[in-house]
Amino acid sequence: MAKKKTIGRPKHKPTKRQLSSWQKQKRRQRFIIGIGTSVIVVALALVVAGIYNQWYIPQSKPLKETVVEVNDTRFNMAYYIDTLDYQLAGIPQQQVSLFLDIIADGIQQNELIRQEALKLGVTVSDDEISEEIKNNELPGNQAVRDITRTQLLVQKLKEGYFNDQVPLSAEHRYIMTMFLESESQADEVRDRLAAGEDFSQLAGELSLDGYTLEMNGDLDWKPHGVIDGLLLTSVLDEYVFSNPVSEAAVTVRDAEKTKDLGYWLIEILEKNEETGQARVRAMMLASEEETQMIISRLSGGEDFTTLAEEYSQAWSDEDGADLGWLAAGGASDVFDEFVFDSETELNVVSGPIRDESISTAGGCWLLKIPDGGVREISDDDRDLIIEKAMQEWLDSILEDPENILIIYLDEEMREFAISRFTG
Repeated sequence: MAKKKTIGRPKHKPTKRQLSSWQKQKRRQRFIIGIGTSVIVVALALVVAGIYNQWYIPQSKPLKETVVEVNDTRFNMAYYIDTLDYQLAGIPQQQVSLFLDIIADGIQQNELIRQEALKLGVTVSDDEISEEIKNNELPGNQAVRDITRTQLLVQKLKEGYFNDQVPLSAEHRYIMTMFLESESQADEVRDRLAAGEDFSQLAGELSLDGYTLEMNGDLDWKPHGVIDGLLLTSVLDEYVFSNPVSEAAVTVRDAEKTKDLGYWLIEILEKNEETGQARVRAMMLASEEETQMIISRLSGGEDFTTLAEEYSQAWSDEDGADLGWLAAGGASDVFDEFVFDSETELNVVSGPIRDESISTAGGCWLLKIPDGGVREISDDDRDLIIEKAMQEWLDSILEDPENILIIYLDEEMREFAISRFTG
């Protein structure tokens, strides 16, 4: 007879004493395991806390420090570094220090534009920002979003608020001008004009301003508010519209306009044939006219260094005109040709040495205003007027004493920002 198999039943049932023993053993095991786990958790916590205290806290704390404040709005180090990374992409890390203040100023300016545009009812939505970022595949951090917001705000301000302030037509002047190095040169050119030479031809030959050189001196019809921005000056616009129309050429002095021209006066004090160096004192002057005036005063017994401190536009140290010991390549080719010429005499001041690789400030506009009248403002001129109005508006809010603008960057924060810059 076959035996039946019992499925699912124990062969025998444990006693109450056995059950009690097993339960105690399990409780003991759970207690031991619990202690072990607690020890491990505590140990891990101590390790993590050590790492946190030694690395995370020192690293994260500067990221939360305020770098820029604009009224009630603050921007921390993390935001500042994101701005550096975006604005200075591709810049070597060793050059970042040159831009730290510029970037901080830019953050202030962008936030001021946002706040002031809001007062004018001009805003940009988050959706507009997101679309612009998506279309241009830009990073999505808050710093980049704010930069994008500013760009869109400026565009809206120009196309709406400032554009609405510009009339369709305005008083214009027909303008012809060239920029020359001095009044004496302007007098010479005026004599040539009186002798029958053409203004445009002379401007295309002589003007030291790039735009008037390209246009042969003929600016065509221009409304008020355009000329100074076009020619990078601050003296012509007001003059043109406060003086009568005339065929006569007049001279307007401009002490700030820069040009790629200057004149050296150089004196070699010593030469070292072994090192190929020369000890030099020199001054860089704005025109041949000014150079001749200085030469005359030197001949009258005035001191070279004293005159250089007053008139020179070249670099100098505490000794004024004394440039110290120089090797070839320290200045311009024209400078080197004179200084390192074996025939150049020591302790003799040179005559005027023309150098077109050096920039100096100052000169004269020779100007004609042959016609005037009301005309429609062209699109190009409208853009220039709007650009000027926008800049004046921005300058006014930056200079407004009611705005609280603070930059907290100290040396430690600068070093930290540079160390975290990824470019």
